[in-house]
Amino acid sequence: MKTRTMVSAAVSACVVLAASACGPEKAKDDAAAKPSQPAASTTTKGPPASPSASAGTGKPSAAPTGKQPAPMTKERAIQRYEQYLHGLGREDIETVCEVAGPGAKKAQDQGFGPCTSTYVIVFQMISPEQKKALRTATVDPRRVVVRTLDKIEMPLEAVRSSATFTESDLGSYTLEYLKNDYYITDGQ
Repeated sequence: MKTRTMVSAAVSACVVLAASACGPEKAKDDAAAKPSQPAASTTTKGPPASPSASAGTGKPSAAPTGKQPAPMTKERAIQRYEQYLHGLGREDIETVCEVAGPGAKKAQDQGFGPCTSTYVIVFQMISPEQKKALRTATVDPRRVVVRTLDKIEMPLEAVRSSATFTESDLGSYTLEYLKNDYYITDGQ
């Protein structure tokens, strides 16, 4: 079975879906519907919280906080890709479809289903060992390819995890800076 093909199709489909259900448009609509949150204090006691964890959930936040755009940096692109990888490992459809929304929309336009139903299939194709490894996977910044700050490639070789992944089951992805954050727009 070609998991990579399904993942690429899912990413393309989910990227397309972003405009309608789980991507940057929804995040924008949600932000407009909710009152803005006060900025967090910069002085805290105890160990610092993980910058990618949502308050109280322990899950990474896929959306930038507040109304401020996310920084257009290699580090932010890596953080977003790690959110996607961790979301795959947790079968967190909300996070996966939010980060991969623009790519998923493309796949949906090509006849694949919406992100939420496509990724349910992808989740079934990832082994339990791979899912566990994805939950803590990191990205080696030295292997990330910065074409421009608004288009950054995450090659498979950049993914560091306790499981082995191949191009056919995980592959490489392009993240683009769209609507104030990075989103997966394409898989190779």
